[in-house]
Formats: sequence, structure tokens, C-alpha cells
Amino acid sequence: MIPRYSRPEMVKIWDPQTRFRIWFEIEAHACDALADIGVIPKESAKAIWERAGNVTFDVDRIDEIERVTKHDVIAFLTHLAEFIGEDSRFVHQGMTSSDVLDTCLAVQLARASDLLIADIDALLAALKTRAFEHKMTPCIGRSHGIHAEPVTFGLKMAQAYAEFSRCRTRLVNARAEIATCAISGAVGTFANIDPRVEAHVAAKMGLTVEPVSTQVIPRDRHAMFFATLGVVASSIERLATEIRHLQRTEVLEAEEFFSAGQKGSSAMPHKRNPVLTENLTGLARLVRGMALPAMENVALWHERDISHSSVERMIGPDATVTLDFALARLAGVIDKLVVYPENMQRNLDKLGGLVHSQRVLLALTQKGVSREDSYAYVQRNAMPVWRGEGDFLTLLQADADVSAKLSDAELEELFDLGYHLKQVDTIFARVFGA
Repeated sequence: MIPRYSRPEMVKIWDPQTRFRIWFEIEAHACDALADIGVIPKESAKAIWERAGNVTFDVDRIDEIERVTKHDVIAFLTHLAEFIGEDSRFVHQGMTSSDVLDTCLAVQLARASDLLIADIDALLAALKTRAFEHKMTPCIGRSHGIHAEPVTFGLKMAQAYAEFSRCRTRLVNARAEIATCAISGAVGTFANIDPRVEAHVAAKMGLTVEPVSTQVIPRDRHAMFFATLGVVASSIERLATEIRHLQRTEVLEAEEFFSAGQKGSSAMPHKRNPVLTENLTGLARLVRGMALPAMENVALWHERDISHSSVERMIGPDATVTLDFALARLAGVIDKLVVYPENMQRNLDKLGGLVHSQRVLLALTQKGVSREDSYAYVQRNAMPVWRGEGDFLTLLQADADVSAKLSDAELEELFDLGYHLKQVDTIFARVFGA
């Protein structure tokens, strides 16, 4: 994490003070459950909350202890005992470090998911607004980067809306899958701790119980979570790439908002570059790159090893913080995106009517011409227009084979732009509902 690409609320989830607070709550709730089933005195469980429930943990002190113990959870428990005193002997009864670490990570990832879901909601709102604003703003559709047939800019936004709606669903599912609690002891057998303790902690921390945790929560859950973040990042990159293309000088159908006083180049004062969407492309690569290590973490030795630990200490904060920033940035880009309908129309007209070639092809087949001949008639008139040698409609009207089947009026009707937009309402109803 670096401040340039971080937002405070997400960063706070991964702050050491937050982490130690979650560790304490896991331990204290476990003590409550142990007291309820008669394993430890109820007065001791109460005292643990009273003596440490509102303290600010000394991160430097914990680090100092860890330099000796070489064990972060033991260092924390030692520091916790400095607040609690004699009753601290009841803390961590029958538990192992992974019970604390894995349950804490589940809490952090669940909280991070909530912020990411809210980010997607904000992006969806921006996309919906722009989609309806430009529902019927015609522009050229492109395949292979080449002019194809007309679409609308609203449809581009609607496509992105549908895609990020799917991202939201995936993220909600990933949150549910990652939010599990394990308080099952040294190798997950509950030999020294009652399963009721796990159920109590899970309920208090907003988690579900992990059915079989060996000593760790199975890492296929984490792999799916980070893979989902990677898919969301890929969707960000897809939309960012589209905007970057639309901002190219030769296209200029839309561009990022350029604020007063903003500079585009240290050398060329005229430049207005798509720096935000280029930045989003790079951030998406980072998040996507963190999915593979999460998948490689699935294969641990026997009931547990810690080869996953160093990976998760980095990708947990980095992936969620980066994606949070990227989603917020993309929502801002869409909200302020400058759209140029007149340039869209200019580009639509650039190929002299060639965008209507399929309608002419189909009309000829309806008049009894074979598909092969129809294609040949249309293509031989299209190629000169492609080279800048005339107008498509005029050439078609002058072609004996074409004019033998289609009158001038019929040909003119085939060049109606509205024909291509007649199902926009249908598509919008599918995406946004009736």
C-alpha cells in the first residue's frame, strides 16, 4: 500500500491497531463462551473485557516482545496480559494461533468486501445516469477496432452497468464464502476447546462456522475471493481501455474531464491525456496479479503450514486497498466524463454510408438474389468508398445489378440510422428493468 493509491477507510481495516482489536475481540468472545459452559470463571471473562476492552494497544511494545518471541500472537497475548493481569491465564484456552489469525483475516476481508460492494454501487449509479443520458446518442460500433454498425453511447454504458452488476453479485458471493470462523484448536479436532465456543465467536464476529478447518481455514476460499477481485479489476480495465480509445485524437468521442489548471505534459502544453484510465489499467494489472499467489496458497502441508502467511499479509491489504481506490476513481471518471455527440456523428458519417452495408446485403437476398451474389454486389461498391472514391448510396444506385432489384427510394430507406437503434429500449429493459 502506498498513500497515492489508498483511501483511509479501507486502509484502516488493515491498520495494526484494528488488527489487534479484532484479535482481542476473538479472544474475549471465546472467554465468554468458555465461561458460559463452565470452563473458566464468569468473573474472569467479565474482567477481561473490563480491563482491555477499551485500551489502545501499544504496537511498538508488541513489536518489541515479538523480536524476542519470534511469534506475533504470543507477543500480543503477552502484551494483553500486561493489561489483564492474573485472569489472562484463561485467555487463548484450547486455541491455536491460526484460530485468531484466520478468523481475524475473515473479519477484515468481510469488512473490505462491504466497502468494495459500496464502491461498485457508486459506480453503477454513475453508469446508469450516463446510460440514460445518452440512451439514444448514436455512435459507431467497432469490431477489431474498425467501423462496424451504429450503436449508441448509452448502450456502451449499459453494457458496463450489466458487467459491474455481475461483478457485484460475484463479490457478494465471495464475501459469504470468505466470512468463516475457525476456533477448533491445534489440528482442528476441538480436542481442547468445545465447538460451542467457535459458534459463539462466529456469531459475535458476524461470521459463519467453518465446517472442517484442520488447523487453518481452507485456502480455496481465499483463492476464490482474490480471483473475484481479479475479475472485478479486469472489468475496470475493459472500461478504462474503451475510454482511452474514445479519447484518442483521431476518435475524440469522449474524454476524461480536464480541470482548470491541470497540465497534460511537461513538454507539450496542448496535451490532454487519459491519465486516469491509464492509471486504472495499471492498477487492474496489480490486483489481477495477486490472484495467482492466492491460488498457490491452497496447497498447504497436511493440517497446516505457514507458506500462505507471508503472501496474505501483503495481498490482503494491497489487493483490497488498490481495488477500492480503482473503483472510486472509475466512478469519478464516468461521472465527469466529457461526451462529444457531434464527434460521434462525424465518425458515423466518415465512411460515406458503409455502415449500412449489411442492410443492403439482406435487402438484396429478400429480392431473390443469392447471398453470394448479394455480397459481391455490395462489396464491389463498398471498396471504392473505403478508398475515398465516392459515396456508397450513389454508387449502389448506379450499379445495374443492384438497381435492377432495389429502387432509389428503397435504397435510401436502407440508410436510415434509426433502423439500428430500434431495439435500444428492449436492451435497456433487460439491463435496468422495465
